[in-house]
Amino acid sequence: MLFIAMILDAILGEPDWAWKRVPHPAVLMGRMVGALDRMLNRGGMRQVKGIIALTLSIIIVWIIARLLSLDIFFGVFEVIGAAILLAQRSLMDHVRAVASGLGLSLASGRTEVAKIVGRETAELNKSGVARAAIESAAENFSDGVVAPAFWFALLGLPGMAIYKVVNTADSMIGYHTEQYEEFGWAAAKLDDLLNWIPARISAVLIIASSVLRKRDRWGDGIVAAFSTRFDAVMEDAPRHRSPNAGWPEAATAYALDIALSGPRVYDGRKTTDPFVNEDGEKALKAANIVETVQLLWRSWGVMLVLIGITTLTFV
Repeated sequence: MLFIAMILDAILGEPDWAWKRVPHPAVLMGRMVGALDRMLNRGGMRQVKGIIALTLSIIIVWIIARLLSLDIFFGVFEVIGAAILLAQRSLMDHVRAVASGLGLSLASGRTEVAKIVGRETAELNKSGVARAAIESAAENFSDGVVAPAFWFALLGLPGMAIYKVVNTADSMIGYHTEQYEEFGWAAAKLDDLLNWIPARISAVLIIASSVLRKRDRWGDGIVAAFSTRFDAVMEDAPRHRSPNAGWPEAATAYALDIALSGPRVYDGRKTTDPFVNEDGEKALKAANIVETVQLLWRSWGVMLVLIGITTLTFV
């Protein structure tokens, strides 16, 4: 089912003709989280209320997903649901659009990258736009592709749906602000937990795809090359502010010999975050975004092959 769902997502992505007529499930999840936020995020005991809101969200999506995955539907709805909740094609399309926009003008690049990142983009130069797009691509490859696939493989569509609603909740209320510090605590912590293994799998996939592409690394040297790259990623990943995002970002940085993470602006304040792969190229451009898209498609391909081999082994 997962193998077929990945193929469907890669071919169809998120067709406008469909989602202009009916809301995307992720949009519905967002509306549900938003409604619970408006109802419960007030007064005292906000941490408890946040736990209640997250629990209700999980129960609702689990019930719906469980009904869709009943055997009476012969697995059809489960495969379609999984394809819809995977985001490889749409992610790559959005990231490539930043490269195309940046190729036209800095203003176009800023407009496109603002669609996929949470940081302030108005003052970004060309390198800043490219870096933001690449970091978003790497992080969302883990959050939007590998993690949903991982939880589907373990728990079917209900597992994938639970992951998606937690991830959606984290993106909406999991902030260290006065409004959400307590209410979004549960969403942020559970999202970190659910992404812990997938983030590291994502790094392994990215490293594997980058090492396998170098023909001179085939043979006895390929294991040593992978080990060396993994050691570097393992050392740099904890430098990232996120316990999980640093893994796919560090793997991408080393694969492309570029520096990622580092200082950026949120809510008018510039952070002092360190770079991962600090010795890598810091003056990034549209071509680096295109290379990232190609790298993540190859990483997706490695995952597809592994899932295919696993399927054949167990069947």
